Amino acid sequence: MALTIGDMGKVTGTKVETIRYYERIGLLPRPARTAGNYRDYGEAELGRLSFIRRARDLGFSLDQVRALLGISGDRSCDCAGIDAIAKEHLVEVERKLADLAALRRELKRVIDSCDGGIVADCRIIEALGPVCKPHSAG
Repeated sequence: MALTIGDMGKVTGTKVETIRYYERIGLLPRPARTAGNYRDYGEAELGRLSFIRRARDLGFSLDQVRALLGISGDRSCDCAGIDAIAKEHLVEVERKLADLAALRRELKRVIDSCDGGIVADCRIIEALGPVCKPHSAG
């Protein structure tokens, strides 16, 4: 199967520039070229790009994707390394969820403090404004 970079992008939902970037940073191998100097991808590259895309959709960093690809290259290897990367990522996701929950509570508190009225009296604008510390007279 011969695929162009555009075909790869359409099949995986990845922008062409992102595919080029993955090639530049070594996540995707540089493909063969046609006689007209177009990139010529095959099934292996499509599978690799699909893997990268799915891992990125799940929030794995590029370094984590690189590590996952490295480990997955040896199908007889113990998957403890993959488990460790996934667990590390889960901890980060849970931290972000906790941060978002705190953000939600604070935003709700600010919204609930608003009684309507005019902008000059708006508690939301007040809460978003700068916190001014008085200068001490010296």
